[in-house]
Amino acid sequence: MFIFVTIMDISDLNTLKIKWKELLKKMSEQLGEEPDIQALLFLIGVQELGHGYRKFTRDEKQDLMHLATCKLLSQYKYYELEGVDAEGWPHYRLTQKLPPMNLKEQNLLLLQSMLQYFAEQGVITVE
Repeated sequence: MFIFVTIMDISDLNTLKIKWKELLKKMSEQLGEEPDIQALLFLIGVQELGHGYRKFTRDEKQDLMHLATCKLLSQYKYYELEGVDAEGWPHYRLTQKLPPMNLKEQNLLLLQSMLQYFAEQGVITVE
């Protein structure tokens, strides 16, 4: 059984799909091509780092995607911002274990959390 706390008013999979397509369309217009989940995680990480865009090393790109995942899951109280290090990188700590989920459920959680994030950023509306 799929269990996670929902913050949004998205009550079914069809609404989630519609909102996801809306987000991809808006992001495609801004980026010139349709992003995948990895690209969106990278963009969220860059946004949360707050240093602006620059060339990132491979390790930094992985760190940015991890930062984005922590930020997204903090919406559901799985992570909490611990602080910022001397180089300005935010650090999160796990506050509770995620429930067991298969890959499809993990994907749905990421999609839903991204929709909430981009709604809070004013990119889309979630009704």
